[in-house]
Amino acid sequence: MTDANGARGTRTDSDRAGADSGDAATDGDGGYVHRPSGEPPSTGEREFDWRGWVLVATVVVAFLVIPVSLVALPTAQSFVESLGLSLRDAYLVLPLVPAFALGAVAVWSAVRARSG
Repeated sequence: MTDANGARGTRTDSDRAGADSGDAATDGDGGYVHRPSGEPPSTGEREFDWRGWVLVATVVVAFLVIPVSLVALPTAQSFVESLGLSLRDAYLVLPLVPAFALGAVAVWSAVRARSG
């Protein structure tokens, strides 16, 4: 801290009390309240609409449905062969489904957040 003459020093309790009473950068408790320009005040509540449910569904498919289907894949060998895939192909292709879905949802939500 520097005083009016440019001398450096430390703040005392009385200096802090005087600075807090009229300082525009702090509130009554001495906390930081400055917000960058263009940023609206936070209300603490966000709306969870259908976009949130799309994300939840994608995560459920990625972390529950696909792993369970990988475990059950040997018992469904005839179904996999009817699709023209070997078990090795199915083990390689099946994890790509949630990878592409999560990537697409991430890009989609980033574009939505930036535009809104």
